[in-house]
Amino acid sequence: MVAVGVDLPIMIDRAAGASLAVQVADGLRAAAAGGALRPGDRLPSTRALATALGLSRTVTSAAYDQLLAEGWVEGRVGAGTYVTAVPRGVSPAARRGSAGGPVGGRRDPGAAAVGPVPAPTAVAIGPATAGPEGAAGPGAATGPGSFTGSARAWGPAVVAARASAPGRASARRPNAPGRPEPGGGRYRLDPGRPCTAALDRAAWRRAWRAAGGAGPDDVPRPDGLPEFRDAVVEHLLRHRGLTPADVLATAGTSAAVGELARLLPAGATVAVEDPGYQRAVGALRAAGLRVVPVPVDDEGLVVDAIPAGCAAVYTTPAHQFPTAVRLAAPRRVALLERARDEDLLVIEDDYDGELRYDVAPLPLLAALAPDRVVHLGTASKIVSPTLGVGWAVAPRPVLEAWRELRERTGTRPSPAGQRVFAALAAGGDLSRHLRRLRRELRERRELVVAAATRAGWAVQGDPAGAHLVVPLPDEPEAIAAARERGVDVGGLADYATADHSTADHSTADHFTGGREGTGRSVTGGRPAEPAASGLVVGYAAGTRAELHTALALLTGD
Repeated sequence: MVAVGVDLPIMIDRAAGASLAVQVADGLRAAAAGGALRPGDRLPSTRALATALGLSRTVTSAAYDQLLAEGWVEGRVGAGTYVTAVPRGVSPAARRGSAGGPVGGRRDPGAAAVGPVPAPTAVAIGPATAGPEGAAGPGAATGPGSFTGSARAWGPAVVAARASAPGRASARRPNAPGRPEPGGGRYRLDPGRPCTAALDRAAWRRAWRAAGGAGPDDVPRPDGLPEFRDAVVEHLLRHRGLTPADVLATAGTSAAVGELARLLPAGATVAVEDPGYQRAVGALRAAGLRVVPVPVDDEGLVVDAIPAGCAAVYTTPAHQFPTAVRLAAPRRVALLERARDEDLLVIEDDYDGELRYDVAPLPLLAALAPDRVVHLGTASKIVSPTLGVGWAVAPRPVLEAWRELRERTGTRPSPAGQRVFAALAAGGDLSRHLRRLRRELRERRELVVAAATRAGWAVQGDPAGAHLVVPLPDEPEAIAAARERGVDVGGLADYATADHSTADHSTADHFTGGREGTGRSVTGGRPAEPAASGLVVGYAAGTRAELHTALALLTGD
């Protein structure tokens, strides 16, 4: 028996025709049918689930009552509510979370997409014919039409030709832009760093001992060690609501983006967020691809601004880097509709995806459209960059092409890091660590918000992840002053994808009257657009005492 937390991918749409209780029940039903919830799992209490989703307890109680009546769950006096076996009459496809139709019974028209199963009325991406067992996600197509157009075929022969095509290497830029170089300050408030202080050192040592060492005859596999891939599948089921049929080990997100770039047509155009994660942007440019910046606002990537003719879109929908906002549910649907209509490959970088603590979960893009999305994750932020490993879930044609590319290039992720991650997961230490990590980051964020409030600053960003934004019109001066005091802190301009050197950064009107200390700045009663100028404050690095000192130095408190 496993007690399930409140990190369940339930999308709530208050404008939908279905009641809120029906939407919650649909989400839990889909999670049980798709495998994210398993027989014997204990559900969160109705109060805890209501708090996580921002609903009343009456709504979640009604949803549980509906599932009890249908036989999906059972109540045990004094012990809670538990998932039962999938009720009779539910098809094998529904048990796997097939995208072919409603799961576990009726679905009201207009109901939101929930769990790992897309709502038929919201997003129906890819060919109507489901792929065979083993495809990368339910209903994933495997033929040439999966990514329509011969220019985007994913066959191994095409990848082999691309990997060896003359001129590809010469397109690489030796100084592709990555994350800004730190200023060498004693205190680190720059984003993108892991919170290793939350890591149980005894568990860490146990995992390394259990991992052992590689023998001289061990040959690294191009797709990763089986035990690592199994651990990632379980991790994604439990913590991200994703039910992957296959997983590829990677050397981290940036490395994965660089490999994916080799699979795209030479000179192809990729839309990226602006501001955005510059290591990924650099990897795309280094492969000779054309990068087109797309603006980000308070609801994430502006999907309507993606130009026509792109081969792919790179996005960080869970916790946008660096603006710290999430891709809103309607934008997720719109992005996947464009992916279907325009034959786009969506690269979903699940940055900070596991680090949600005070906002309701939203389904992954890969869960909604497994045949259009490459999902990327990493152990660097949730455990330690020492492991040097990540993972990819992708449509089967992409995975096959990716494996073929590795056979040609000899690229292999770290076996040692894979073994340690698998050992942490197998013993339950990874799940326990994630719970500690979320608590620690929530408390650290509260410290940052409190310090900003005392300084009269607003803050921006969803309460998740390990960074937030402090909008300031004088970003360069603020960064320089912080570094003089020994504090390294990021600035939004550091992560600009387009050239904004001539842009007007005097955007103080966006934040005047903003609600300070609440986590989202507002102007005129609505969320303000993300700051064009401001500090990107990370709060994961170092100890709690060091964070206190760094914040005092930053704010002059």
